Amino acid sequence: MSGAQTDLFSCLADESAKEQSEEHSQMFMPLAARLRPESIENFIGQSHLLGTGKPLRAALDRGQCYSMVLWGPPGVGKTTLALLFAKATKAHFIEISAVTSGIKDIKAAVDKAQYFKESGEKTILFVDEVHRFNKTQQDAFLPYIENGTVTFIGATTENPSFSLNKALLSRARVYVLKKFSHEECEALIDLALTSKKGLKNEDIRLTAGVKEALIDLCGGDGRYLLNILEMASDLAAPHKDGGRIVTVAMVGAIAGRKLLNYDKGGDAYYELISAFHKSVRGSAPDAALYWYARILEAGGDPLYVARRLLAIATEDVGLCDPKAMQVCLNAYDIYERVGAAEGERAIAEATVYCALAPKSNHLYTAFHAAREDAQKHGDLEVPLYLRNAPTKLMQDLGYKEGYRYAHDYAGAYAAGESFFPEELHGTVYYKPSDRGAEQIYQKKIEYLRACDESAENPRYKKNYIGKKTSYR
Repeated sequence: MSGAQTDLFSCLADESAKEQSEEHSQMFMPLAARLRPESIENFIGQSHLLGTGKPLRAALDRGQCYSMVLWGPPGVGKTTLALLFAKATKAHFIEISAVTSGIKDIKAAVDKAQYFKESGEKTILFVDEVHRFNKTQQDAFLPYIENGTVTFIGATTENPSFSLNKALLSRARVYVLKKFSHEECEALIDLALTSKKGLKNEDIRLTAGVKEALIDLCGGDGRYLLNILEMASDLAAPHKDGGRIVTVAMVGAIAGRKLLNYDKGGDAYYELISAFHKSVRGSAPDAALYWYARILEAGGDPLYVARRLLAIATEDVGLCDPKAMQVCLNAYDIYERVGAAEGERAIAEATVYCALAPKSNHLYTAFHAAREDAQKHGDLEVPLYLRNAPTKLMQDLGYKEGYRYAHDYAGAYAAGESFFPEELHGTVYYKPSDRGAEQIYQKKIEYLRACDESAENPRYKKNYIGKKTSYR
């Protein structure tokens, strides 16, 4: 055998050994790490930044990178994006985490970057959780960003306007990354199941509802989605037709709770929500808490319940207790600010408050009646006296003429005035109930109508439409 042949076989053997070594090392890597895209074409998500012609895509295509801050929730590709920039720009990639690093680590990273710079090579310094660094630590990057020693890429889950120094922000562009959409989560699951780097060799199959359960649980966090799928695949049972199968129950075991029945129509989910809504409407706080707890134990989203409470506050409580809207908004806000433990309890408090609040749907029906009239009589013109008159021409045309300014009259009420088109004068949509705060509103309405009836010069002499009577 010639020397050239020997060299060739030696090279092929080395390459084969390298591939085997890579495959062996990948066996111990988490699924999310194994599926990390190596090119922008394989990147899932962030199409608003990485689609054709979008800013970051254009920079990658040019092999260009500038200092930036990537702001977005966990598991949406911030680290991956930084790695792709390093590859596209042929730059060294140095990563530090603000959770575990300090000034010494920053100095060590900069020393490496200076060495590379002296060799004519670029460095991307990726700082994960950059908002965890204090002002002094953040300031340490500034001179090296300015003199080109590093291209700085910071990743943060916090609003940079509040968590990063202005000096650092002025030297970096901020890009907002979004959670994975439902469709993008589906694409990620399909990739995991069909990729050789993923679970293809394990021939994993998902029963009906598993995809929906995974997507609901991950909340748009791609890394968490892949972690759940990987753990579920470890529980996968052999199937009689070959391969291994993952069920909703297995996903529930990973999540630590029983999951909703993710059937085709989502009936079980909507039945629970319906029972919850009807319990609150029916002033049954204990039943409402039970159905709310059922939703949580089944893996439902607490914020969906919070959104339903906001609907209840306007549909079922209405103006009987206007404070209900604020209570529900506060519960929603508490959940987003402090997390599930306190947030779920805040939503429970709003649930009981709305259940015990006086009920009225009169505002709800009044609004719908007004919408109906707006559709039927949408071509009626605004009366001239109600129009604004910012120009002399409009004044000459009679705009605003005869308008009666409420504050010029006793009680800030111009008795006998009308704010409808003449054709709808006298229409009544809202009639308060005899419950809660609406009792006060009813007295005010009766007082105002008495003022109108005794007015010496009412705008119109009679009612043209009459009163609406569609109230329960």
